[in-house]
Parts: sequence; structure tokens; C-alpha cells
Amino acid sequence: MLSIPADDARAVSIVEAIHAGDVGGLRQLLNDNPALAHARLVDRGVARTLLHVVSDWPGHFPNGPQMVAALVAAGADVNAAVLHSNSAETALHWAASSDDVGVLDALLDGGADIDAPGAVFTGGAPMSDAVVFAQWRAARRLLERGALITIWQAAALGQLDSVRHHVSMQPPPAPEQITNAFWHACRGGQLAVAAYLFQQGANLNWIGHDKKTPLDLARESGVAELVQWLEGHDANAAATS
Repeated sequence: MLSIPADDARAVSIVEAIHAGDVGGLRQLLNDNPALAHARLVDRGVARTLLHVVSDWPGHFPNGPQMVAALVAAGADVNAAVLHSNSAETALHWAASSDDVGVLDALLDGGADIDAPGAVFTGGAPMSDAVVFAQWRAARRLLERGALITIWQAAALGQLDSVRHHVSMQPPPAPEQITNAFWHACRGGQLAVAAYLFQQGANLNWIGHDKKTPLDLARESGVAELVQWLEGHDANAAATS
């Protein structure tokens, strides 16, 4: 696979075309140098494909889905992982992290593995990145398109039946998994799921990721009913836990 420094003229030209939404310019560059479709752009130890460039933060570049289609038609590997010491995310992971539903759909239409491993922090599927970064549109789109979900992801998305299914499995989830799912339910503003998980023994005042409690997250979600429910059960914010 061709590796090109990010400051190489070819890399600069193709990134500029992608960020500008210049589909014709991208196709011309690929026609002139077909190897670019398989290239990795290398910058400070990170080697990303052109599909990663399309889906990179903040995403939503002009004509993103058309860019994906052009690259796939030119032979780009839709499931190639970024080469990085901290993760092995595919372009679909990055689209999920950017909440770029259009590019996400285009990648799936092009054959991307919806449950590919490699997410940052968890090593999981693109759904993991979507939920971890609170990119709810992307998370719901992945769910619509058939992504598998864990108990904490189901909790964050308000999928009560799925949460109940996970709880009923043998062996059942460990107490810390129940609490983690509860924390994510509060982050997603999901009162019904939070109430159910509380009945299953979730720790109401667990200080989780970002050093926040469920009450902190509920307040951030803006769901007043959830905040009132937590306060009614003597939940604490992190500052007073």
C-alpha cells in the first residue's frame, strides 16, 4: 500500500479536493494516479486512508457521500483501519464519531462492516464511538441499519427491551455493568431505562467517565423529568458526592 507524507503535494491536493467537495477533481486525481485510492497519508505517526479523510472530524464535508462513492468505485478498501498506536478505527468509526450520517450511509452502502472492531477507548464497533462521543444521530442510524448493541449502548439509546434482554441473559451482567449502563442511560436522557436499571441495583451516585455522576449527566441532557427523578432518589452531583 502506498504511503505518502501528509505534506506531499499529492496528499495536499487530494485532501483539498475532498474538503472542498470537489468530486470531479477527486476523480481526476484518482484517474491520473490510481494508486491513490489505496494510499495512506502519514502524519505524526498516524496513517489514514482517503476514506478516513472524508469521515474525519468534524465531518460533514461538502458532497461527502459522493466522495465515498468515488473512492469505493476506484477500489478503496472501505474496511481499512487507521494505523495508530491508540486505535484501529475504520472510516465508519470516524463517521460515527463525527455524527456524519450521510457519509455513514455511503460507507455502509459501499460494503463497510457495521460491527467492525477498533473503536477508541473500547476497541468495539462504530456504535461504541457514536455513543461514547454522544453522537446520537449516528448511533440511531447505525441501530436502524442493524448494528449490534451492548447493554450500555442500548441504555444510552433508550432501548428498554434490549436492556431487559441483556439483564435476563445467563450469566447476568455484573453489578458494575448495570451501573455503567445506568450512567449511560442518564447521559442519554433515558428515564424509563434508568428507572429499570436502578431497580436492578445500579449505583445511583457512581462517579464515572469524565468524573461525572448520573445526576450531572441528566442535567446536561436537559431532560427535566429525569433530573427530578434522580433528585427524588437523593442522587448527588459530583461536587457533593
